[in-house]
Amino acid sequence: MNQEQYLKKKMGFWSLTALSLGGIIGSSWLFGPWNTAKLAGPIAIMSWIIAAFVIMLIALVYAELGRVKPEAGGLARYPLYSHGKLLGTVTSFSIWLGYCATAPVESSGVIQYANQFWPGLYDVTKEQLTTTGILASTILMVFFVVVNYFGVKLFSVTNTIITIIKFIVPLLTIIAFFMTGFHAENYTSHGVAPNGYGAGLSAILTSGIFFAYTGFGNVIMMGGEVVNPRRNIPLALITSLSFSAILYALLQIVFIGAVPPEMLANGWSGIKFDSPFANLALMANMVWLSWTITADAMISPTGSALAYTAGTSRHVFAMAKSGFLPSYFASINKRFGVPTRALTLNFLIGLLFLFPLKSWTAIVAIVGAIGIFKYASACVTVMVFRKVGLTKDNGIPGMTIIAPLAFTFATLLIYWTNWSRVQLAIWGLVIGLAGYLIVHFINKHKLIEIIGGIYLVIYILMLVGISSIGNFGGQEFIPEPFMSYIVAILGFIFYYFAVFNGIWYMRKKGNIQDIENTDVNKENSYEALGRTF
Repeated sequence: MNQEQYLKKKMGFWSLTALSLGGIIGSSWLFGPWNTAKLAGPIAIMSWIIAAFVIMLIALVYAELGRVKPEAGGLARYPLYSHGKLLGTVTSFSIWLGYCATAPVESSGVIQYANQFWPGLYDVTKEQLTTTGILASTILMVFFVVVNYFGVKLFSVTNTIITIIKFIVPLLTIIAFFMTGFHAENYTSHGVAPNGYGAGLSAILTSGIFFAYTGFGNVIMMGGEVVNPRRNIPLALITSLSFSAILYALLQIVFIGAVPPEMLANGWSGIKFDSPFANLALMANMVWLSWTITADAMISPTGSALAYTAGTSRHVFAMAKSGFLPSYFASINKRFGVPTRALTLNFLIGLLFLFPLKSWTAIVAIVGAIGIFKYASACVTVMVFRKVGLTKDNGIPGMTIIAPLAFTFATLLIYWTNWSRVQLAIWGLVIGLAGYLIVHFINKHKLIEIIGGIYLVIYILMLVGISSIGNFGGQEFIPEPFMSYIVAILGFIFYYFAVFNGIWYMRKKGNIQDIENTDVNKENSYEALGRTF
């Protein structure tokens, strides 16, 4: 019996937009502006704008993919279609790790703010959760699973309500700080870019900015449960990203202006907070706002984690159906219409992030570095689909420019990240690669499955090389901005090699017609896909 028929199509435009916004506006608004200001100073505003531009390009890529092949767990399946099992496995593994880390990220954010009411949950000196705090965070993660367990409809209603509520507080925060306690001199007193412009670029992946915007991916994950996906997916993505980009930029502006000038005696890197916006509100004698922000700190991360918990379970569902995980995890609970075994697995993996790392900042740094690779592969897949004739009339205007530009920027973001973070991300991909090779030889896959995704191996080697000799924790062989120019050119050229690699695979495989005819709305969809792969 095909399991996907039990996924219930309950999500329209508003629920889908709320899902995306729920993933984007989580704990990042509570911590991101502070972390970014510490790293970059006033130029932090540029970091949010650049990230929003890149993410919008990537979202348009996914919008087209969602129109061409709307599926539950689409992020995992698109690279499998275009480049085969090697790329599909590694991409799916990186997505999975990043998404599994999100629930502990958000729960740790809630507990950190809760430390104001129940001291002993968070150690300010060590900047990490205590043993009690970790236990409380674990209990909160259990709550995320329980809500999702009872189905898409309950999840949609719960998430929409939480999303509406939690947007009020950031808007109030922006208005209140603009009207009270805004110190315009903070923008010039220590220089616009006290740590250099490179710090603003590096902050995109390491301070929680990119992590915040990636919440849009939940829309793609839920593609198989969306009513009229060809219309609602692109509209929901564009609406949610546009709104959140403006909101985050304004939050960064008011944060920089809200810091008391005397706190900048040791520069922007010297500002210390445990609950950034709540602390600033108290300093500005806005006690009501401080309490409101603290209350919202309980809601915003919870809404985001609910969104990610739902999306990640669908990702595991798709991985299992594609043969990347045991078929045991492809089971759908017939009563509630959700992949409950996948929910449980993701909860356990999330604990592996929470227990050793113990803090919002530590987990976010890893998630940001790992996450960028999945978006680079999607930029390639969308053009491969066009070249082999799958897109037809579902294309988005300008994609021939959007996709290579997005891939190039994704490559630059990896390079701009500190070399130590890149190494961690690479290790994550290597583990996924090793996992596939084991599966490859056990299941006796054909060599074409490796050749089809060979560009990823070369891409990883290229990134290791340029990051190790670059200016963001590397050997600094070539000064900026010239090294960034070189990386951009290499990324742009490499993009077309990756597209060629995918076209070769799909034509050699000879399964283009089968993929085109595989419809997730039909009862035999996964049986057809199983014959394809």
